[in-house]
This record gives sequence, structure tokens and C-alpha cells, in this order.
Amino acid sequence: MDPRTFPTKGNLMLAKNSLALARQGYDLMDKKRNILIRELMSLIDEARDIQDEIDSTFTYAYQCLQRANIEHGINMVSQLAYTVPIENSISIRTRSIMGTEIPHVKYTPVHDLPTYAFSTTRESIDQATKAFQKVKDLTVKLSMVENAAYRLASNIKKTQKRANALQNITIPMYTELVSSITNALEEKDREEFTRLKVIKRMKMKKD
Repeated sequence: MDPRTFPTKGNLMLAKNSLALARQGYDLMDKKRNILIRELMSLIDEARDIQDEIDSTFTYAYQCLQRANIEHGINMVSQLAYTVPIENSISIRTRSIMGTEIPHVKYTPVHDLPTYAFSTTRESIDQATKAFQKVKDLTVKLSMVENAAYRLASNIKKTQKRANALQNITIPMYTELVSSITNALEEKDREEFTRLKVIKRMKMKKD
């Protein structure tokens, strides 16, 4: 038998303190879960908007690419693609939302002059370059939002498990323990009161 369940006043105080902490913990978990859910809903709406925009942008970009391939030839377009510099302006930082580390991508879109000669290319190359630049910008933004949403969803699941454990296991357990110890102590007090009355009555008879 667990010594903490013995019907003593000390154990009753410990049980009441544990019950109060469990209830406080549940309230905190519930608030945390609600805040994370609000953040997640906001990110889902944002991701949906970006996804819609990126779909239409991708469609337009590939139309521009097809036109450029027709006008210049696939080989030349491939060669021009190799002249595009590697993106190195992306850096990742994190911010915390209720203990959840959310990635924040710092990205500076570069709109430098084209890396190809105007004299040997047509407008279709310019249009394709501009369209795929926008695709890249949106892809970076979408990756940040989706990654943040995934981390929030994962933390919401963990928070939900902890809240359920407190609500369905810990709080009922300590509630039952407080009740059983209280009942046992009250019964003990009644027995003691009865015993003292009997002793007092017996002393009065002797007197």
C-alpha cells in the first residue's frame, strides 16, 4: 500500500496540494492548446492562400518556359539557366510560441539585372525568368508556413495528450484520494468523539 494514501492529515494536505497543482496544470495546458490552435488555423489560412497563388504562378511560369523553349530551343534555355546564380540569401531563425520553436525564414529577394545578353534573347526569356523568380519567392514563403504549421500541430497533439491525462487520470485520482482520506479522518474523528463520550459517561457514573 502506498504510504501517501494512509488517512493522515499530512497526507490529506499533500493530496489537496497535488490536486490543486493538477488542476492548475490542466488549465495551463488547455490555454496553451487553444493558443496553439488559433496560431495553427491562421497558418493554415495563410498556407491555403499561398498555395492558390503558387499554383497559378507555376502554371504561368511553365507557359512562359514553353514559349521560351519554342523560340530559343531547349538547349539554349538550359545554358541560360546555368547562368543564374545560386541563391544564398536565405537564413533560418526561430521564434517561440508557447514553447514551440517556429522557423522564421529570412530571405531577401534579389532582382538583379539578367545574367544573359538582351541582344541574343527574346522577351519570352525575360517573362520566364520573372515568373520563376516569383515561384521561388512563394516557395520559400510556403515552406516556412508549412513547417511552422507542422510543428504547431505536433505540439498541439502532445499538449492534448497531457491535458487528457490530467483531466481523465491525475485529477480524478487525487479527487478520489482527497475524498477517501477526508472520509477516513472524519470517521476516525467520530469514533474518537464517541469513545470520549463513553469514557466521560463512565467517569460520571463512578463519581
